[in-house]
Amino acid sequence: MKSLFSVLFLSILFFINSCTYTSDTFSIADYGISPNTRENVSAAAHRLINDLQNRTDTAHINVIFPKGTYHFYEDSAFVREYYISNHDQDNPKKVGLALENLKNITIDGMGSTFIFHGRMIPISILNSENILLKNIYIDFEVPALRQLNVLEVNKETDEIIAEIYPNNNYRIEEGKLIIVGETYELIPNTAMSFNEDKRLTYLRRDLSFNPTKVSERSPNILSLNGWDQINETTPGERFVLRSYFRPTPGIFISECKNTDIENVTIHYAEGMGLLAQMSENINLNSFNVSLKGEDDPRYFTTQADATHFSACKGVIVSKNGLYENMADDAINVHGTYLKLLKRVDDYTIHARYMHNQAWGFKWGTVGDSVQFVESKKMELVEEDVSIIQSIKSIDKPTEFGAKVFEIKFTNTIPKEITEDGSFGVENISWTPEVVFSDNVIKNNRARGTLFSTPKRVVCQGNLFDHTHGTAILLCGDSNGWFETGACKEVIIKDNKFVNALTANYQFTNAIISIYPEIPNLEAQTKFFHSGIVIENNTFEMFDQPIVHAKSTDGLIFRNNTILYNNDFEPFHWNKHMFFFEKVDNVLIENNQFERGFEADKNLRVELSDNSTVIIKQ
Repeated sequence: MKSLFSVLFLSILFFINSCTYTSDTFSIADYGISPNTRENVSAAAHRLINDLQNRTDTAHINVIFPKGTYHFYEDSAFVREYYISNHDQDNPKKVGLALENLKNITIDGMGSTFIFHGRMIPISILNSENILLKNIYIDFEVPALRQLNVLEVNKETDEIIAEIYPNNNYRIEEGKLIIVGETYELIPNTAMSFNEDKRLTYLRRDLSFNPTKVSERSPNILSLNGWDQINETTPGERFVLRSYFRPTPGIFISECKNTDIENVTIHYAEGMGLLAQMSENINLNSFNVSLKGEDDPRYFTTQADATHFSACKGVIVSKNGLYENMADDAINVHGTYLKLLKRVDDYTIHARYMHNQAWGFKWGTVGDSVQFVESKKMELVEEDVSIIQSIKSIDKPTEFGAKVFEIKFTNTIPKEITEDGSFGVENISWTPEVVFSDNVIKNNRARGTLFSTPKRVVCQGNLFDHTHGTAILLCGDSNGWFETGACKEVIIKDNKFVNALTANYQFTNAIISIYPEIPNLEAQTKFFHSGIVIENNTFEMFDQPIVHAKSTDGLIFRNNTILYNNDFEPFHWNKHMFFFEKVDNVLIENNQFERGFEADKNLRVELSDNSTVIIKQ
């Protein structure tokens, strides 16, 4: 009996110890928050993060949220002034978890769902190092996007009958539909058209939402008159209503080092799913921007890109992710050109952020390497770089919120650099290597992936399934978006492309589009992109264009398989498998074309009289 008692005592002691959090573990439960209650986590989040910031040691700390559902409201949320690349700079922002000035922290949701209310950034990570987020689902109680499920189309009466989803949270005023959020209102002005299978509708892109009159037949059943889409619309079609406003990403990372995100899913955000800027080393493993399964009645996820990396460095890894039904790309990696305003002297310039959604955040630091590009021809002025000796804002007391900078270099800048020309200023120190592998990208608007970095890019083992536009884009632009820069080594291998390019968008000239924006391509003497290898991929396609390349030196297309189907009617203006403008050192070899390949029919080369294009089939 004594022996049995000892065993029982030890078992109870072990159980108690296993349920007690150690000194290196914080639980949201310690702050009076229980899951599945709808109570506001925001005030407790303040106390939690304050305790983390006040630690005197740097040992690794685990912060856990026992599995369940947690609600974050604007009331008592963090209030921050953030300037976020490629978003609207409306301030202040409300934030659910503001992880700032922290080191060696793991936030483990343990499979929990975080529900946000109003217009919020769910999670921000700023000025921090060695942060891991894992096992979290992020969603909003009332998303800003709405969808219309078309029930009837009456062309004789010019009327479309549709059910609005999610139900409620709307009103009609003077014949206009107004989306009502928990803390805001907006009027949708554009729509994305989806088939019942949740794929974007063939050839229908960026539709205007402009009915002359909206009325209510019954709660959530709307009558739309005078909408210019009526002749193309059929019952069962879904229209996702949206604006182009993008105030808040799902996760915001800025000026951080070594950030890991694992098993995190974002179901909705009113901007990018994840936006990272001026940060070093970011690892995404099983990070998803996705619906809540096949039975999810929603047809949409994020308002813009799933992931976006602006002026980062080190290595960006994105693997094992699912990116679907977002209103823009799965990933976009780039820097930001400043526009030269003035040559002050031989060492000093004034330069400015230009795009209305990209300003206010740090652009460079002392010691960074800078190069200049002539904007109309998109070619480097000189190969040598200039080193920043000092950088300060002109229009603000500090760089925070600034648009215009005075930059002084340690060496003399090229004599051609004056305000009489058009020049972009590129920081090449803040450029990352990228590994994008084993992801699924499907049913999204615009493009699949965008890479604009001079460091090595590996895009491998991904499935591109019905991207509405180009699957892969290599861009670069110092005239409109002002997104840098030239690619020098890109490996695109072992991917599968299924029915990409079912509509036309900006830069979507083929399934793989190498398309820097160059206003004066004829006058260009130096190539922009180089070192691109496309190999061992499978293309399942209904149309012709496979690769379009502009201003590219060094392109290999080999050991790929091209298969065809009749899922859609061919429509694209580009009738060539390969369309090259100002290219050199191109090799096409050992590919399998199901319908054959004829160079005089399937290959077009322009502005490349002295270029080398070798075909070995």
